[in-house]
Amino acid sequence: QVQLVESGGGLVQAGGSLRLSCAASGRTFSSYAMGWFRQAPGKEREFVASITWSGYSTYYADSVKGRFTISRDNAKNTVYLQMNSLKPEDTAIYYCAFPHSGSYLGPKISEYDYWGQGTQVTVSS
Repeated sequence: QVQLVESGGGLVQAGGSLRLSCAASGRTFSSYAMGWFRQAPGKEREFVASITWSGYSTYYADSVKGRFTISRDNAKNTVYLQMNSLKPEDTAIYYCAFPHSGSYLGPKISEYDYWGQGTQVTVSS
């Protein structure tokens, strides 16, 4: 059974930092790219970042580029999202996800077949 469990969310002031973790099981983690998404209240879920199976290549939404960093540790079956210079508009539930195809790195939600339960990030002004 494939499982993704996010952690590390919380309440932080604008300008602060948080590091999210996503622990994976039930699938050969090192064979899959991984993605992070977020969903703010009243808005659709949106792509945040993705990383290749090796970790050598990463991709970001324009809204987080230069502030967020995605990384992974294949030995720990974990993907991370380091979030710096947080803004109130970053407030959302953050989800990690496995793509159906191991190599997919894009923003299409329909291309991801397993999702975590999400972790809440709240940025106060």
